[in-house]
Amino acid sequence: MIPTMNGAGKTSRQTQDNIAYIRQMLGELRGVASNEGADMLCYLIEMAFVEAGDIQAGKRQLSIQQAERHKTASMPVKPPGEIQF
Repeated sequence: MIPTMNGAGKTSRQTQDNIAYIRQMLGELRGVASNEGADMLCYLIEMAFVEAGDIQAGKRQLSIQQAERHKTASMPVKPPGEIQF
């Protein structure tokens, strides 16, 4: 479940910490994708990184209204397991 903003554009401390963690991991994933030459993955990861930064800065809401939301494809995502370099 995606947490929503509380009140007038403020998010909880836990939510802010989670977004900061996600942004940090995206930065690391971007480096891995770049090393592999995965240009499209780099682009998509960068877009998510920018989105997380906008949420942290309060420039963007964490979630849109339920009526405006499009459902995801509900693809099952398995953990990648051990990463080999």
